[in-house]
Amino acid sequence: MRIGQGIDVHAFRAGGTLVLGGVAIPCDRSLEAHSDGDVLLHALCDALLGAAGLGDIGRHFPPGNPEWRAIDSRILLRRSLAMVMDGGYRVVNADLTVVAQEPRLAPFTGAMRENIRTDLGIAAERVNIKATTSEYLGFTGRGEGIAAFAVVLLED
Repeated sequence: MRIGQGIDVHAFRAGGTLVLGGVAIPCDRSLEAHSDGDVLLHALCDALLGAAGLGDIGRHFPPGNPEWRAIDSRILLRRSLAMVMDGGYRVVNADLTVVAQEPRLAPFTGAMRENIRTDLGIAAERVNIKATTSEYLGFTGRGEGIAAFAVVLLED
């Protein structure tokens, strides 16, 4: 068994589409990023890669590479999973937390879970997603951005 953790943070910007867990969230802002800015999937990619000892998302999908410009982060997730599986591992479970003061995310966690479950090829009960606020503290509490945390368990 191998455990990996991932953390990602992105600042808000005006306009665009806010995407979390592969779900478009109604919002007047999006996240500043080279890709689609999906902090939840980026944290998950880092957790997967870390558990398998494969570095991090920036190593495999560097932000300076135009190939990854505005890419759907579900593609990055599936590619990260392929690298993990090529190493002889399979995902046991994933536990993810997204921290945002706004917008309210609880109504969308079911769709996020379904996307992640599908991309990882595991049962829905093996994916857990929590949405929380930081009680108006720090950059997330001030509405400046969103943070996400992920933990995965792999087995060989």
